[in-house]
Amino acid sequence: MKYNEIKKASILGMLGNIFLLVIKAIVGAISHSQAMIADAFNSAGDIFSSVMTFIGNKIASKPSDDDHNLGHGKAEYIYSLLISVVMFIMAYQVFKNSFISLIEQRKFLFSSFLVVVCIITIIVKFGLFIYTNKLYRKYNNILLNANSKDHRNDCFITFINLVACLCSLIDIYFVDGIVGMFISIWIFASACKIFVASYDVLMDKSISKETKDKVLDIVKKHKEIIKTNHFNATPVGYQYQISLTIFVDGNLSTFESHDIANNLEKEIDELIPEIYLTVIHVNPMKVKEK
Repeated sequence: MKYNEIKKASILGMLGNIFLLVIKAIVGAISHSQAMIADAFNSAGDIFSSVMTFIGNKIASKPSDDDHNLGHGKAEYIYSLLISVVMFIMAYQVFKNSFISLIEQRKFLFSSFLVVVCIITIIVKFGLFIYTNKLYRKYNNILLNANSKDHRNDCFITFINLVACLCSLIDIYFVDGIVGMFISIWIFASACKIFVASYDVLMDKSISKETKDKVLDIVKKHKEIIKTNHFNATPVGYQYQISLTIFVDGNLSTFESHDIANNLEKEIDELIPEIYLTVIHVNPMKVKEK
């Protein structure tokens, strides 16, 4: 169910962005508007992002096997990393072209089609943002998060583009180059966020302090657990596998001590969505007699 919905979101994103790329590229080429051309580049990047979401989601949906014991969840982060790299390249190209246009004081031809394309883009992108953001909140998927933020950002970027178009009506053309540069900086900043989030997971960054505290709070509720140590966390896709050692009264039977661990594992997995699997090792401990 999850992967099918993400697949549907990526396909809708591709179709929507292909449509927007075509109309932006045509109108941008005819009018020579750097802001519109930059927006077309942005749509091209969005198409790539949707393709990477589709491929990454397909690989991540594969179950664990002998070669990949923890599944294929990290595929999402590998492909989101590729998305960020392409966005970096695109941001540089857009910034360079817009800067040259600003310095050389290039003018562009105003057309009502520029306004129409901006309005259509805002409507399409806002609809895609609502849809993908709803799925992201449901599944907490990094690829969906990257796509939903991108759709949201595009609404704002295109609105600024619309302002630049309207400014040309009163012979103010420098805004076009500035908007193009602004869009490139926005793309760069978004790419940085995606890159860092993907890099952290691929480098096995530990679980957040907030989530770790949630786990330990659950452990503390079990009075039969004397202490814990060796808390480790490994990212598995957008979730984590954790392991820890608990110490219990050495006078308990093997069955009793392992029953405590088994119940605790189930409780953590059920109560904390960020946890994919909990593995608990039990150590006996000598308890001082009162």
